[in-house]
Parts: sequence; C-alpha cells; structure tokens
Amino acid sequence: MTKVKLTLLILNVIGLFAVSEVSYGRYTAIIINANNGDVLHEVEATQSWYPASLTKLMTLYMTFDALKSGQIHLHDTLTVSTHASRQPNSKLGLRRGEHLSVEDAILATITRSANDAAVVLAEHLGDTEEHFAVNMTTKAHSLGMYNTRFKNATGLPNNWQVTTSRDMAVLAWKAQRNFPEYYHYFSAHNFNYKGTVLRSINKFTANYPGAEGMKTGFTCGSGFNLIGAAHQNGKHLIGVVMGGMSSKERYQLMMQKMDAGFAYQTNGNPVKNITTMPTNSAGTPPYQLDCGNRTAAPPKLTSAPIKHKNTRRIKTKIKARNKKTAKKTNLKKTKTISRKKTERTNFHKP
Repeated sequence: MTKVKLTLLILNVIGLFAVSEVSYGRYTAIIINANNGDVLHEVEATQSWYPASLTKLMTLYMTFDALKSGQIHLHDTLTVSTHASRQPNSKLGLRRGEHLSVEDAILATITRSANDAAVVLAEHLGDTEEHFAVNMTTKAHSLGMYNTRFKNATGLPNNWQVTTSRDMAVLAWKAQRNFPEYYHYFSAHNFNYKGTVLRSINKFTANYPGAEGMKTGFTCGSGFNLIGAAHQNGKHLIGVVMGGMSSKERYQLMMQKMDAGFAYQTNGNPVKNITTMPTNSAGTPPYQLDCGNRTAAPPKLTSAPIKHKNTRRIKTKIKARNKKTAKKTNLKKTKTISRKKTERTNFHKP
C-alpha cells in the first residue's frame, strides 16, 4: 500500500469517527479492540453517566460467576418474591410465588431487559437486591471499574448509581473473556417462555453484520444506551454508547463507530489501552432527556449530593408566596385596626 493510499484510508477512518461527533448532541462512547483492549476511539469515556439497564450486564456477570463456581446451575428453580413481582416495565410479568429457571432468567434479562427476572437472580444470589448491589459494586471495583457504583440489579433510576462508558467497556470485555461458555446467550434473538416466543429488543444484535449482541438501556436521566460486540475479518470489537437522544440515534452511533473501528489501522503507532488509560471521572452525570422525575440531584462520586438545579427557582417561588401571605396578613391587620378606631369614634359620639 502506497503512502498516499494509507493516508487516504486513515483520513477516511477519522472522517467516519468525526461524523458521529458533528451530527449528534452530547454523549459518551468508546470502541476497543476486544483481542487486546486497545482503545480505538473514545468520546468523554470517563464522564460519569447513568447506566440504565446496562446495569444488568453486571447482574449477568455475577450470575455467570456463580454458575462457573458451581454455586448455582442453569436448571435450578428460582422463586419470585413480592419485591421482584412489583418491578416496573420492562418485565416478564412474573407473579409472587411463580417459578422460573436460572437459564430463563438469564435469557429474559438479555433479550427483554426484564426487571423482574433480574431481581429474581439478584435475590437468589444476594438474599436481597440491596445486598446484591453492594456485591456488584465490590466486583466492579475488583475488575477495574473504578468510577462505577451500583444501587440495584436493574438499572432503574437511582441518582447514586453511576458509571462511565470506559467502565462498561471493561465489564463487557471481562464478561467476554472470563465466561466464554455463557457468552453465547448475548446473541439470542428471541426467548421462548411458556410456549410464547418473545423477540429480543436489541436491534444491534439483529441488524449489524457480525454482531455478537450485548445490552441496551434507557432511562430519562441516561438517555438511550447500548453496549455492542461484533466480529469482522478476524477483528473483535466492543463498543459502548451512552446518551443517545433516541433509540434510533444510539444504534446509528454504534454502527458508525463500529464501522470506523473495523476500518481502523494503527500503522504501528502506539494507542492507549483500556487497562492503563486515565480513569479520573469528569463531573456529575448529565440528565439527558426532558422526562421523568428530576427531584433529586445527580451525585459526585467523591462528595455529598449537590443541590438540584431548580432549587433557586423553588426558593424564589416560596419567597414570593411568603411575601403574598405576609401582605394579606398585614392588610387584614390594617383593616382590623381601622375598624376598631371607627368603633371607638362612634362610641364617643354625642
């Protein structure tokens, strides 16, 4: 390959990566070579973000770890608790006292992002979801996910549950490398439950050439998130996109960045590795979409929660209301004094 052709190829790859950054609003992303952990591309990869249902990848990691150690088995029967049955959508609609296997819970969590199934796994492994979340955080830090903290097994909104795209890429990479015997579950296109075939909600797995699957996620705070893994021509890539403003946007971003990653040529130049790149967390998680409950403030990992950005507006309203009340009270007092004076004047009339 001539120098001119090589230069044009590199410029083309840079252009592919740049398209995403120019066309979309703020987001965080990273693409790594799954063979060696080299970082091919990243955008604010250590920016704190809400993980949403990407959290379930850690729930699954903990499940695979328990399977590998013999603590549980794929065909073990799990019992649904009241707490698990009360999880909001998305879910299977499990009822208290109902039973399902570990394997069914895994497939429901991957293909349908079922919150009730994820909690059933969490409670079976950790007695309570809260205790399981503590174990999730401990495991995350042991894997090198230094800017991640879990508060539940599902990714349902919790302002203290935060991560980064870099940390999620580490988790996906470790899941792929440490559990090859269970990794194939991520590529499932559907899930047969009680005679009904439920299709996977992950369009990346269904549509991208060489896709190996992984996990979707969404909350108002996080925006639309996606972890994807794929292979082409002997290359294996893992990508994380967090903060898409729509479901379509997250898939577009991921596919564009995957295309650029597969076209990427290092040309012998050193690149940073996900295990050695700086991990300092940048700021607090942004709240991506104008929906949901924003009454609590996003946290800083190293300090107490900051005040909600609407605090000033709320205080102003309270102050105005107090002034209005005081004005009414003073007006009432004035009227009372005036009436008493009038009464005294009338009493002394001849």
